[in-house]
Amino acid sequence: MSRPGTPQVNRSNASLSNNMENLNGRVGYLTPEQEARLTEFKATLLAERGPGGRLYYFPERHSDHQLLRFLRARKFELQPSKKMWMDCENWRAENGIDEILETFDFPEYLGAMKFYPRYYHKVDKIGRPVYYESLGVLDLAKLMSVTTEERMQRNHIHEYERLVRYRMAACILKAGRHIEQSLVILDLKGIYLSTFTSVYHIVKTVSAVAQDYYPEMLGKMFVINAPMLFTGVWSLVKPMLDEATVQKINILGANYQDKLLECIDAANLPADYGGTCRCAEGCDKSDIGPWNDGSVEGYPKEEFERQAIKYGGLDLYRHVKK
Repeated sequence: MSRPGTPQVNRSNASLSNNMENLNGRVGYLTPEQEARLTEFKATLLAERGPGGRLYYFPERHSDHQLLRFLRARKFELQPSKKMWMDCENWRAENGIDEILETFDFPEYLGAMKFYPRYYHKVDKIGRPVYYESLGVLDLAKLMSVTTEERMQRNHIHEYERLVRYRMAACILKAGRHIEQSLVILDLKGIYLSTFTSVYHIVKTVSAVAQDYYPEMLGKMFVINAPMLFTGVWSLVKPMLDEATVQKINILGANYQDKLLECIDAANLPADYGGTCRCAEGCDKSDIGPWNDGSVEGYPKEEFERQAIKYGGLDLYRHVKK
């Protein structure tokens, strides 16, 4: 029998997952050598102390799933994994990341969303949240007129924390299995090389935060509507990414719909991208998924929707009522 709050395993989802993602190095799929390295990793971290005697590892708070993401990111090499983990914990402590969902305030929420469209919309075929970002319509000058680069980076970190603690937590309960990655669709429609150079620094900064402090959270990325000359830009971006991440990225032109439908059910894919979903308020504004659609008990949660409620006039239960 499962413990209270433990998702029941959905066998069909588990089988499909084996075909859509690499489960090597995860809980339940470890080799004896990897099991031994995980045990060694825990013991090594328990022996370390940070400033003021602060611990780096709390068994009751840090799950094996989380530890394994760092080990996989460093190919199960103990010292590089230990350094990555400790650097992350130091960064979290120095920047108040554990409290960011309660302390970060973003009154420029609506303006930032208008000039830099990005959103989550439902899940893929194995229950991972799907994230959409439209770099082609990003207006950097107008974005910087309502916020700053530093605050945008802080907002990105805030959204990573919401992803881990809120969206994925609901997706885990809905799918009946552990989920720690998302599927990303990066739309370059309307982008020009001259435009990309102006947003290159933001892309670089966000990528660095993701790789250094939220490793192994990308399941797959589709870069769609990529212009012919994107090959040159890609050569600039690739060095910012580790080899494992590069292998997860698919560069597509305008004929991308079939590829997306291999991973996302038509009913979950916005009509603008080849699916059949037509949210009443627009899929790009609905932010619908297991975290707020009424399919998971206890969700939505007001504390995780604070910015949208306060500055966007969000109706927390808008999807549940339908």
